[in-house]
Amino acid sequence: MYMKYEAKNEVRLPINEARRNLAELINRVAYARERVRLGRHGKTVAVIVPVEDADLLEALEDRADLAAARRALREARGKKLITLKQIKARLGM
Repeated sequence: MYMKYEAKNEVRLPINEARRNLAELINRVAYARERVRLGRHGKTVAVIVPVEDADLLEALEDRADLAAARRALREARGKKLITLKQIKARLGM
């Protein structure tokens, strides 16, 4: 059983309980900046987080993607490149 558990700024609830109290949970996330972990069969399956947390996660992902793209460009320098048109032709697109 997934037990209700509260840590600092974090709540853990079974999904069925979260469903019954969704409006309250949204207010807790939006205004108290709490995170809500939703569980099924004793395992966390989703998390409701404040918008600021989601924005930060997206910014971190963007930064990681940019770093990977820059690495790929450095590795490609001096190598024969294939155009998108050529790739599509090879794939029959």
